[in-house]
Amino acid sequence: MRDPVALATSWLGTPYRHRASVPGAGADCLGLIRGIWRARYGAEAELPPPYSPSWAEAGAGEPLHDALLRHLTPAQAPADGQVLLFRLAPRARAKHLGIQCEGGRAFIHACPRAGVIRAPLSAPWARRIVARFNFPPLPDA
Repeated sequence: MRDPVALATSWLGTPYRHRASVPGAGADCLGLIRGIWRARYGAEAELPPPYSPSWAEAGAGEPLHDALLRHLTPAQAPADGQVLLFRLAPRARAKHLGIQCEGGRAFIHACPRAGVIRAPLSAPWARRIVARFNFPPLPDA
């Protein structure tokens, strides 16, 4: 199984743990994407530097966006299996991630009180999407 949506679905119910990326044991939103990457490609793309759990963190630059550009392909049209990057607070860095599913009606992500869940991709969430990315082709594809 290397489909991003199927992989993300297998993480449902994983508790939230900042900086973790172990299915069933703990994950944050980046940990979910890291785990999907490992399942698809066999190893980490890169280890993330220390980061704050705050979705409202301000600062210069967009380090998460820059890291995604190093490993994923920017997408123009919405599609299931894409990595969604969200900016959750005005003037804050974009630093929340999820996987689009259900024909764009939902996404799978990790959030502090609920862990890894499937949530509706409602208008308030959709307005906060700042970028979409596709995983690169699999080596044997």
